[in-house]
Amino acid sequence: MEITWYGRTCIRLRGRDAVVVADAYPAIVGPTGRGITADIAIYSHPDDAPLPKSKGRRSRDGSTVVPSSLDGAFVLDGPGEYEVKDVLLTGVRTYRDDKRGAERGRQTAFVVELDGLHTIHLGDVGHLLTEEKLGDIGSVDIACVPIGGALTATKAAELIAQLDPKIVVAMPVCEDEADCADAITKFFHEMGGTPAPQPKLAVSISTLPQEVTAVVLESRGKV
Repeated sequence: MEITWYGRTCIRLRGRDAVVVADAYPAIVGPTGRGITADIAIYSHPDDAPLPKSKGRRSRDGSTVVPSSLDGAFVLDGPGEYEVKDVLLTGVRTYRDDKRGAERGRQTAFVVELDGLHTIHLGDVGHLLTEEKLGDIGSVDIACVPIGGALTATKAAELIAQLDPKIVVAMPVCEDEADCADAITKFFHEMGGTPAPQPKLAVSISTLPQEVTAVVLESRGKV
């Protein structure tokens, strides 16, 4: 499986038989989502940027605008268990703050089983997980974690300890580039090691590291 980061919480998981794209908002990938396609599009939370004048369509609950290049994708944006193109997905209700969404709203964390790997995309989660949520999530190999949002670097490290993945993909979500750089530095200080950005990440069951390994990817930016 190949993992690519497009900025903020937009991640693409390219497997042998399917491509899953998370949070492909027009504000991130351009007015029409040009250059990014998927079989399955998952959305952790509605875009909080002004909606562009594009030919995108709304998700089923009307809260999320789907870039037009993803018109053929199966769209998921809420809790539940799904199977699409032999990909198993579990959406778990989470929140963008530690007050059950009172300040920043609700969202959905998705666990994606692709190429035999279990990847959790945490969106812009803002809290640690309860035992009940951890039970719903189950065992994960890879965790895509927001850095620089509602979670402090220490809380992000605690969240990773709860999930106990083998690989952590850091998703800087700050508005300011300097703030993101500072957040990443603090996060890697908590995790150990020095961030060395790489264009993309290729991983399989056989290449999973023995110890928790955190990585940061180069943003593909607006395409």
